[in-house]
This record gives sequence, structure tokens and C-alpha cells, in this order.
Amino acid sequence: MNLSNVLVRVAARRPDAVAVRFGGDELTFEQFVAVSRQFSAFLDSVGVVPGDRVGVYASNRLESFCFLLGTWMAGAIAVPYNLSVPRGPLRHAVEDSDPTLIVVADSEVELIQDVCDGLGGAERILAVGPNAATAGATWTWHDVTTLPERDEIAPRLDGDEALLMYTSGSTGIPKGVRQTHRTTGAAVDATIDIFDLNADDSALVCTPLFHVGGLQLISLPVLVAGGSVTLMSKWDPIGWVDLARSWSPSYVALVPTMAIDVANRMSGAEPVQLPSVRICAVGGSGLPEGPLRRFREATGIGSVINIYGQTEQNGLAACERIGENPLPVCLGRPLEQVVQWQLVDPTTQQRVAESSAEIGELQVRGDAVTPGYWKRPDADAERFTDGWFRTGDLMRVRPDGQLEYVERIDDMIISGGENVYPQMVENYLASSPDVAEVAVIGTPHERWVEQVTAIVVASREGVTVADIAEFCQHHPDLRGLSRPRRIEMVPALPRTGNNKINKPELKRMFR
Repeated sequence: MNLSNVLVRVAARRPDAVAVRFGGDELTFEQFVAVSRQFSAFLDSVGVVPGDRVGVYASNRLESFCFLLGTWMAGAIAVPYNLSVPRGPLRHAVEDSDPTLIVVADSEVELIQDVCDGLGGAERILAVGPNAATAGATWTWHDVTTLPERDEIAPRLDGDEALLMYTSGSTGIPKGVRQTHRTTGAAVDATIDIFDLNADDSALVCTPLFHVGGLQLISLPVLVAGGSVTLMSKWDPIGWVDLARSWSPSYVALVPTMAIDVANRMSGAEPVQLPSVRICAVGGSGLPEGPLRRFREATGIGSVINIYGQTEQNGLAACERIGENPLPVCLGRPLEQVVQWQLVDPTTQQRVAESSAEIGELQVRGDAVTPGYWKRPDADAERFTDGWFRTGDLMRVRPDGQLEYVERIDDMIISGGENVYPQMVENYLASSPDVAEVAVIGTPHERWVEQVTAIVVASREGVTVADIAEFCQHHPDLRGLSRPRRIEMVPALPRTGNNKINKPELKRMFR
């Protein structure tokens, strides 16, 4: 079924309720659907047919969900491009997805025309924004809003693609993850169920909508439940706190670096209280205990929930439950209504017994899992085994049945023949009052082959390598091969477009 039908039904029930806020503007559900129908009419008028791709290259804005809903109404596939990737991966994503047209922010039209010169989509640009008329695009948003609404919704099957979301390409060529109407709908329904979302809920969305953390994890579930979404165009920790105080959201979602940003920026300031927040989902990587404590103290948010998911699972595959005490590196339990799971030894490919506490790679299958990658049978063969998707994440099962995150297989350090898990070392280092943020990687060593290397952002001026080394020397869990043999101080850690720490870049910097 075409997912747009679901949102149209919500609008019929709640026409006057606010659906989207951005800056000082807002759209009711009735307006949201009306503008989406105009966009669908525009797509039809320029020759878009079901199955075509419609690209979007714009930061979060009032019309963002209209781009999505209108594309679905036309039976087309939405392709939100990552604004933070370099030119090469961006050109690849555009060429690979081959969009019929691209919706582009007026300030980015020249970039898209330059980067994607010679590609068909770059010659068919719809510019949005206050300066769209002078941006040199094929069409402007005015061409959309002057059209009558198109009530027709193109029929789509569950297995038809609704979205293509490209990986960041930090470790290779970006891959288009196919997200169907079924997988997206299943993930949305599961999120509504697990967090008990309803029409009284409101979300503050600070993550970009080209990322599952901004779209499928928080925005779509709240809208489908009949609630409202407030969008931020870019990340700003103090701006986020101010908006949370102004709009009193019940649901927020952050990546760990965002929570750390808030804790660091609020350090020394009067703590705020955000009592409206009943769900604060944190995912993308582990949030160490020290920063978690500082974030909770700075905001008064008690319901911080660790979650786990990837683009290939539409954003959420496991999470802690509301009311449970959050534990560092603990991911809660899988969402078994939409995914089946198993742990498999990455070397022998034998299933790991859940009661053994042994480490294995998490593999998943089910309604929310992608059927594969766009035009990449080689990647499908690499990541799928007998129908199971290989996540590349190492985990173990705790005695209470919850999943505990260990490490990415690619990030594991083998030092002196022993496995060292950077996430664990990072958690210990983050407990130091001198550490604002830290990343641990493996770098070459003449004797040990790889050595544990800590890249540290200090919490105050004057912190030295010797200070960090002394902390490591006296920490009971940072001994032997787990102790960082190399420590580098940096003013900031590089981040990906999804605001995660960019470890491939760190490995290039400190190899």
C-alpha cells in the first residue's frame, strides 16, 4: 500500500491540528496534504511517473515533508541526498539514482549544477527558498503552489521502493539502501507501538531528514500518530535547548555527539529542566556513562533511551524501553514485532548461543529490513547470508536478555594478537573529568602490529597528554593491551554528515 494514504487519513481526522513547525511558520495537517497534492500535480505535469526517482538536496525546512508525501502520491521514489558528503560521493549518488528531477535549496543550485554537470537530474532542478527566482533553476516553488491539487494517489505495492537513502560512503562508494513502503511502514508502526505515541505527542527534530534518525525514527512515527513535528535546519546545542523549552516536545532524538555537545555547552551554566520530554532516544553509537550523566544533569531529562538501528533497518531494530534505567553500551531488546535476530561468530559463521555471553555479529531479518541495495548485487551478496542481513556490529547478550554493543567489526583493534574493543576503552576514558570527547582507533605499531590510540578533546584548557596518560595508568580497566599507547590532543573530532565521529578520517589523519 502507498504510505501516503496513511498520512492522508490522519489529515482527514485532524485537519486543523499543527503537523509541522519551522521557524515562525507552521502547516496544519490539512495544509500539509494540500501542498503535497500540489507537488504531486507538479511532478505529474513534468513527466514523473511511478517508479521514477525524485531527488532532494535541501536542509530541513517547512516544506520538507511535502516533498516526501507528494513524491509518494505520484508513485515515485524519494531520494534525500546527504548535504555533508564531499562532491565525489554526491555526484555518485545522483548518477546512481538517476533522478527525473532534483528539489534543491536556492543557495545550493549552483553547487548541484557544477558537481552534477552532464547528469540528467542536474538539468531539471526545482529551486526552493526566498531567492529561488534568481537561482538559475528550471522551476521554482511558485510553479508548484500555483497548480491545483491532484487528488489521485498512484497505487504502490508493499514491495515497491518508497525511499533510497545513501550511505555516507566514508569507507567506500555510497550505496543506495532500498526502503519499501512495507519496510518503512513496519518501522514506523513499531516505533509508535514501542514508545506508545499518540496525537498528543510532539517531536523536536534536530537531525537531518536525509538520515533515518531524522525521518523514520522520529518524524514519520509522530506524524502518523497524529502529533506535531518541529524542525531545526541545522544543529545548534543552545538553540536545541531553547526550542525544547519553548515548544515542550515529548519526543527528541539525538546522536551521542549531540548529547555531548549539549552537556559541554551547558557546563558551568545553570541546569535547565525539560519535563515535557518523556522519550529521549540516543543512537548512532554508544553514549559513555560520563557524558550521559552530564547530559541528564544539564537538561533534567531522565528518560534517556539507548537505541540501535541502521539505514538498512529503517532506523530502529532494538531499544531500551521507557522506564528502564539506561545502561552504558546497552541497547535494550530487539523489536521482535518487525525483526528476527541472531548472533553469529564472524569467523566460523556459527550461531552464538544467547546464554553464553559470547561476542557475535548481529544479524537481522524481517519486515523492517531492506530487501537490498540499489543496483548493487555485489553488496547484496556481501551483506546477506541466507536471508539474514549482516549488520557488521559485534554484540553480546546480557544475563537480563538485553543486547550489549561491543564494536563495529571494522573498528576492532587486534593488538599483540588480542582483540581490543575501542568502544569499551572510550567509555572508560570518557569518565575522566579532563575529557570532553574521545575516539579510540588502532594505529600501526612495530611490535604489536596495532596499538590503541586515543584521540582526545580536552574539557578545559591546559590538559596535556601526560594528564590523560596518568589517568589511564591508574584506571583499573585500562591496563595491558587496552591502555592507549598513543594519545593525541585535538580541538575537535571530525564528524560525518550524520554527526557521528568520522573514524575513517581519524585513521587517515593518524596512520
